[in-house]
Amino acid sequence: MSPADTTASRQLLPVVPLAALFFAAFVLPLAALVLVSLFRDPQLSGLSPVQYLRFLSDPFSLKVLSDTLWLGAEVALATLFLAYPLALVYVGSSQFMRTLITFLIMLPLLTSTVVRTFAWIVILGRDGIVNSAMLSLGFWQAPARLLYTWEGMVLALTQIQLPLMALPVINSLLRLDGNLTRAAEGLGASRARIFITIVLPLTLPGAIAGWLLVFAAAATAFITQTLVGGGRIILMPSYIYQQAVGVQDWPFAAALSLIFTLAVTGIVFAIGALSRRFVRGVDAA
Repeated sequence: MSPADTTASRQLLPVVPLAALFFAAFVLPLAALVLVSLFRDPQLSGLSPVQYLRFLSDPFSLKVLSDTLWLGAEVALATLFLAYPLALVYVGSSQFMRTLITFLIMLPLLTSTVVRTFAWIVILGRDGIVNSAMLSLGFWQAPARLLYTWEGMVLALTQIQLPLMALPVINSLLRLDGNLTRAAEGLGASRARIFITIVLPLTLPGAIAGWLLVFAAAATAFITQTLVGGGRIILMPSYIYQQAVGVQDWPFAAALSLIFTLAVTGIVFAIGALSRRFVRGVDAA
């Protein structure tokens, strides 16, 4: 072995434990999941793609998948609309206020998802804070059903996942050259026009990164979907859990898991590729 090969081997040596861990914790379980999904029935007899055909021919399963993906997209859009005003306030604030805003943004990440979800159950419940306030103020005559609804689930997930959107958007705004906006103001452009023509295109990479993070996190948020959505709303994480634990249909649950994983990662990679192409076009222009 030449000295160059020896040096290269030594440089790769620290990577071996990480590669072994990745293989044992990700590759092997994924391979086992693929194998289990190919069995014909819960008794694990015979190999066939029947579980995938079962999913594709079942309108209910297809609707569950589409609803789950739409939930992720809806929550990501909601956090995007909230993140830009928050980021603009952050950029225009003093150092003390920036520190305070950063702390408030990071605070949800330092709290357990279960705790935050139960907090939303208290807030949205029949006797919760929202209903009690509205009834006492006379806006509602009877308690509204806020919990176990699609809107309540979107609201809870938006608050929980907002830091994943706010931090990339704030980072993009901090990198923005202030001379561009000041020059546009000097030329008479309105704030709305400056935001649409300068701020938004130049901070788009951060917004897209945050959108992808929130989309993947919201679509796979089993705890929040189950506790806030309840049994009335069936989404892919709870559907997979029902098939695996409730029905004990492991092959179908494995097929659902793989289909869901491929759908989420496919959307993430597709939007990422389109955004990179768009950003290149903006830079070239």
